[in-house]
Amino acid sequence: MSVETQINEKLQAAFSPSVLQVINESSQHAGHAGHDGSNESHFRIIIQADAFDDMSRLARHRALHAALGEELIGRIHALALEING
Repeated sequence: MSVETQINEKLQAAFSPSVLQVINESSQHAGHAGHDGSNESHFRIIIQADAFDDMSRLARHRALHAALGEELIGRIHALALEING
């Protein structure tokens, strides 16, 4: 299963978002540090969910990282987050 699919599934299950976009930006980083040739190293996540309403920006980031889990986070070199409640 691809990293992008895993991200989608984990975030859907954890937050039931009204908006979720997982954008693979890895091809834009070919030849740069952290690009491992797998084309699954750099992602941008745009998510909106009610679960984030009363959270600070830091709490939102922590919640998203926890939902993805250490193993999946460890496979990603760069993760840009746009999180809204």
